[in-house]
Amino acid sequence: MALIRALVDYAGVSSAQVAQKAKVNPRTIQRMKNGNAEARLSQGTLEKLAEAYPKFPGWTRAGAAALAGLARPAPEMVEIAAIDLNFGLGAAFMDSEIVEHQVDTMLFPREWLRSITRSPPEELYWARGIGNSMEPTIGDGDVILIDRSAVGSSFGDVYWAIAYGQTGMIKRLRPMPDGSVKILSDNPNVPPEIAHDGELHVFGRVIAVVRRI
Repeated sequence: MALIRALVDYAGVSSAQVAQKAKVNPRTIQRMKNGNAEARLSQGTLEKLAEAYPKFPGWTRAGAAALAGLARPAPEMVEIAAIDLNFGLGAAFMDSEIVEHQVDTMLFPREWLRSITRSPPEELYWARGIGNSMEPTIGDGDVILIDRSAVGSSFGDVYWAIAYGQTGMIKRLRPMPDGSVKILSDNPNVPPEIAHDGELHVFGRVIAVVRRI
């Protein structure tokens, strides 16, 4: 498994692209890379990989020994459920209220999750943002990690996943003296809105944004 992880790193491409170049089953390579394989690679698969990447140092005894010394255990991964909608950052229309229906899951490293929250995984959800009303903080397509256990805590201008006017959105919330809540965007071109009693549904606090760079 360490050998395959090292090979993918050496190739500088995805495990699927490594498999495609070597003409082997991509699931086999992916399971090896993630540490989920139940058996070793066959000799035929190893030969195809070696033919596709002949200069990879791990094929030699010295290289394999060096890789074994550098190998780290695969990180423990935790499944986080998605919510049954795409949160629109000011534009996506919802046909129904936010519901806790697990339609998909995504794997996150447990150690990374612990570095940002002590909430249990069952209190966490992920969604994908749509639109540009929260740029530059949150962009279109960013993965947003949401903590349900934070509902009921002080708004304090932090970021929240909400439903307002049957629209899902990620916004900053600011309580007002008259009991209303100001809904704020980071994009200066998007004006704030005011929510009164019963108009605002808070799903959870946004605790992390994951994006490609």
